[in-house]
Parts: sequence; C-alpha cells; structure tokens
Amino acid sequence: MNKIYIGIDNGTSGTIGIVGDSISPIFVHTPVKKEQNYTKAKQSITRLDWKRFSELISQFCDNEIVAVMERPLVNPTRFKATTVALRCFEAQLVLVESLGCRIIYVDSKDWQKLMLPKGVAGEELKKASLDIGNRLFPRFADFKHPDRDGLLIAEYARRQNL
Repeated sequence: MNKIYIGIDNGTSGTIGIVGDSISPIFVHTPVKKEQNYTKAKQSITRLDWKRFSELISQFCDNEIVAVMERPLVNPTRFKATTVALRCFEAQLVLVESLGCRIIYVDSKDWQKLMLPKGVAGEELKKASLDIGNRLFPRFADFKHPDRDGLLIAEYARRQNL
C-alpha cells in the first residue's frame, strides 16, 4: 500500500496539493461553488463543493492517505473571513473523516519553518511559497494562484514521514 499525502490549505480560496512516491503530484484550487446566502440578505457565499472535493480525495482510497489540514486562523476582528474559513475547514474535515483518512492538523508556522527560508515574514510568505513551490514542482509554475501552500503542506508531511 502506498502512502499519499494530501495538503489542505484552509479556506475557500485555498489549494490542495497531493504528493506520494507512486503518483505524479496534483495541485488544484479548493473546489468551491457560489450560491445564495442562507440568510435573508441578498448576497452570494462561496462554499466547499463537497462532491468534487470528495471525488478528488476518494480516488486515492486504495492507498494509505494522510490528510494534513492547516488550521485556520481565528481572528475575532475579522469575523466574516474567520467564519468562512471555519465553515470550509469543518466541511473538509467531515468529508476526510468519512473517507477514513488519517488526519493531521498543522499550524502554518510549523510547515513554513521547514519549507520556507528563515526570516521570511508577512507579505514575503506568499512570494516565498510561490517561488519554492515552483522550484520543487516546476510543472505547476503556470498555475494561477498567488502561492503553493497546499503543495508545500503535502511535501512537508512527506518529508516528515507523518
């Protein structure tokens, strides 16, 4: 049985990276869908597309799957962003659990410490993630996203043999 690492960068604007010794790396945007808000307000919300997310993960169920989920930042001063991130995180967690995957939670600082250069902080983090991710996984250099966090989380887990 092969070990597959799935790095889940949290939130509806995050990414998912999948690496393993027996597969070609995969890197995708978190599958989402827009729909009418569930309150009375006339506005749209972005939600996890659970069906596409489940299809992405379940194709590897014949392997030992390690889902490495980045903990979302909880910031009381950014209520709406925090709520969206936590709602997506919980939906992903339920689906990963239902597929029988092993789950590991990781703080961004933990994987960044191993995968990114020392001293990088603030706005430099996204650029460093993009640069390092493109160097390690050049096939995704044209992928339209400002960072490569999902891939780097998966690669962090593989290197740590989690």
